[in-house]
Amino acid sequence: MSVELNHTIVHARDDEESARFLAHILGLEVGPRTGRFLPVVTANGVALDFAVTTAEPIATQHYAFLVSDEEFDAAFARIRQAGITFYADPHGRLPGEINHNHGGRGLYFLDPSGHGMEILTRPYGNNG
Repeated sequence: MSVELNHTIVHARDDEESARFLAHILGLEVGPRTGRFLPVVTANGVALDFAVTTAEPIATQHYAFLVSDEEFDAAFARIRQAGITFYADPHGRLPGEINHNHGGRGLYFLDPSGHGMEILTRPYGNNG
């Protein structure tokens, strides 16, 4: 069996709010709760298991999602419609812009718990 990432835990102040937020932006579904986890599963089967934490502050993580051009357009439209601040860079220095890195398009935004989310249409290192 080859090694695959199966799931990761995403700490949140409100797991339902965070899971629904990400699922909405990406056009995915929130799965049924399993114990303390609320999953959002990507097309390649990786689950982001949202879980409430009382830790303050929440350790910020970065999650990048490779999407098709059509999925990018749809997610970008949902981001703009919701009035979510987005950036062309991970440091938030280029607000209201997207990037064209690696021959595609990408942007960054924060989820309700402060995690850095990224959508991109070409993987890093792809020059066209």
